[in-house]
Amino acid sequence: MHMRALFISAGLSLFLLCPAAAKHHAGAKHLANAKSVDSQSINNAEWDPSLASKKATIPLAVKAEILLARANFSPGEISTRPGENLAKAVAAFAEAQGKPAATLDRELWDRLVSVSNDPVIVDYTISEEDLRGPFLNKIPGKLEKMKDLPRLSYASPKEKLAEKFHMSPELMSALNPGEKFDVAGHTVAVANIPAKPLPEKVARIEVDKTRQELRAFDRDGKLLAFYPATVGSEEKPAPSGTLKVTAVKNNPTYHYNPAYAFKGVRTTKPFTIKPGPNNPVGSVWIGLTGQGYGIHGTPEPGKIGKTQSHGCVRLTNWDALELASDVRKGIPVDFVGEQSHAESGRKHFSRAGR
Repeated sequence: MHMRALFISAGLSLFLLCPAAAKHHAGAKHLANAKSVDSQSINNAEWDPSLASKKATIPLAVKAEILLARANFSPGEISTRPGENLAKAVAAFAEAQGKPAATLDRELWDRLVSVSNDPVIVDYTISEEDLRGPFLNKIPGKLEKMKDLPRLSYASPKEKLAEKFHMSPELMSALNPGEKFDVAGHTVAVANIPAKPLPEKVARIEVDKTRQELRAFDRDGKLLAFYPATVGSEEKPAPSGTLKVTAVKNNPTYHYNPAYAFKGVRTTKPFTIKPGPNNPVGSVWIGLTGQGYGIHGTPEPGKIGKTQSHGCVRLTNWDALELASDVRKGIPVDFVGEQSHAESGRKHFSRAGR
């Protein structure tokens, strides 16, 4: 299903084509693979050559994901299914360290570990705030049903906690067997990724359409942060050249324009979908010049870098929020590379409102 049209209340009006907010998580076989994961095995994991050959154990791969995220080289959603996003983060970290290596060798591992001596998995006590809803037991699959909801909230406390700690729900369950995540005072194991600003303000952003990734640089050209992204599609490619940041809006609303007549959307009247992390554009919108393009969050963090969008740049909610907190109006956003020819999937295109 496709969606269009975003209206942002603070005077920013955009028309968008976005993915549906319905959740889709990994199947039982992935959860079964995660059952061997526990806090101790992840914290005690040490580098071995299997990590460089992409055949690492799940605990070692999860530890690498968390270490990279703490160093501002995001692997996206931290999960028991590390793949290309982890490899991209490793390559970016190597580049920042002045190394051509695209795999995590022992030297790079030692540099990564040296960023922080803190354990990568820690205990966290569920708070009353974590349980504060309202929660949506089910995210509607149709736009018309979303429009009547007061907020596109999290589906459950578990989902809220998973996003808070950049983790997949499957990894949350694997680390906390039997936990329902709905009782304040319960202690659960989570990824230890302290919320902190980037070391410098972002002076330039580069979006690579071929590699499906976003990089943020300081004024001296130093790479500050890396994020896997979903960038355009062959049908609706992302722009080329340089755009500029025009606005940053947290909790954007989403406005459907019936003039686009999407398949499956049977309405002749416009309507608005309220804000929330499961809003089709997630928790934040970074507006760009041109035809209303933007960088934004997503209700489906596990799909970042693995599907397509219609022109815009989609990040996990937490990566988009981190980037948004360190950008300002007017900074350049360079789109480089050729549009990826990945398999068609959930799509997103935006265009400036009139």
